[in-house]
Amino acid sequence: MHEESELVTGEAVVLDLRVAKLASRALAMALDVLVQLALLLGALMLLTFVVPFADESLFLALLLVFVVLIVVGYPVVFETLSRGRSLGKMAVGLRVVRVDGGPIRFRHALVRGLAGFVVDFWALGLFGAVAVVVSLCSSNGRRVGDFLAGTLVVRERAPQGPGYAAVAMPPGLEGWAAQLDLTRLPDDLALASRQFLARFRELRPEASHALGWGLAQQMGNALGTPVPPQVPPWAFLAAVLAERRNRDHARAFQAYAAQGRPGYPPVAPARPAPGPAGPPWPPASPWPPAGPHPAGGPPADQPELPTPPSGTPVPVENPFTPPS
Repeated sequence: MHEESELVTGEAVVLDLRVAKLASRALAMALDVLVQLALLLGALMLLTFVVPFADESLFLALLLVFVVLIVVGYPVVFETLSRGRSLGKMAVGLRVVRVDGGPIRFRHALVRGLAGFVVDFWALGLFGAVAVVVSLCSSNGRRVGDFLAGTLVVRERAPQGPGYAAVAMPPGLEGWAAQLDLTRLPDDLALASRQFLARFRELRPEASHALGWGLAQQMGNALGTPVPPQVPPWAFLAAVLAERRNRDHARAFQAYAAQGRPGYPPVAPARPAPGPAGPPWPPASPWPPAGPHPAGGPPADQPELPTPPSGTPVPVENPFTPPS
């Protein structure tokens, strides 16, 4: 099976996603089956104590209802509420997404659940044999339910490399970032931006710029500030995330010191005081130094979004999920 997949988004941008391999999907499925067996055992014990012993037909009817609800309803409910993840997929680090890379909805989860029960695994699937054969014959490892629902399973966890573990503050944006009000920054938007910064060097330049600009516009709308002129989208996102991390660390220092614990600095490390926006962009030594990328500004086919009034909720679309 192939690990990388090229998908074309609605904006005709080629996006590379890490398609889940058969082994990781099988492990996630095994964990989900264990959870379902535990739920079925609990339902069986409940029916044994509640339904009269002599009424065998009622017992079998209720048992069939519980089997369908658990086998079909369990993946549908979890994948709908968590935007593509069951308990097994959460443990393994997988997520179901649409073929265009977007998050799934109830109809996608319902089609996958029904197809999994009827065709892929249980009723006609020979305990998963159909799903395995179809996945091996598919370039993206998709089973019958994925073909019917227009979905595929991808690896959600980003590599914990230097670009992911520590987002550096781009030179020249320290003073500008220190004046931002970050209390309105949604956590899912921050996660989507961090995932983008961890992988944007691996994407095609046009996809990197288009996705980065979309995330920068969402973040600018959430914070109520536009992207500074001549600042690339990745630099804008990195400055906001680095400033947010620095403030979180400063609060952690202060909380730790307030508890009087030894062996830790008594005060937070000194930070630059809020000041002017800093020198014009780009600086003498741009960050990160490797690889050319376009300057700031929207792609040719993507206009700049207006900034909504303060306090207006901003929808978040994670290109790597959810995007999560």
